[in-house]
Amino acid sequence: MKEKSASERIDARIQELGGWRGETLARLRALIKEADPEVVEEWKWDVPVWSHHGIITTGEAYKSTVKLTFAKGASVKDPGKLFNSSLEGNARRAIDFREDSRLDEKAFKALIKAAVAVNKAKAK
Repeated sequence: MKEKSASERIDARIQELGGWRGETLARLRALIKEADPEVVEEWKWDVPVWSHHGIITTGEAYKSTVKLTFAKGASVKDPGKLFNSSLEGNARRAIDFREDSRLDEKAFKALIKAAVAVNKAKAK
């Protein structure tokens, strides 16, 4: 039996989550792809991972949150103040989305682009 691709595994995770968590993860995934059409979807640590010159973010789902953890978030400018979790670390930053969270899509896409720029700069 052929192993599922990362994209297929992410599709399956979204389906299995269902409800607001599945919808949130699906919407975030779409916005990540809009912001960076060259993004690579991966499956690591049993979670979705989006990469471009290194990891941009992982997508985890918990009972009351969907969390995006940005691997180099501490180096990423966040003028929209979207980061609301893991703020004390030296490397990572995260965004916790709850069922009633509102998302500034323009600021989110800018954050994805900024994270890719940090990755590209560190890849040189």
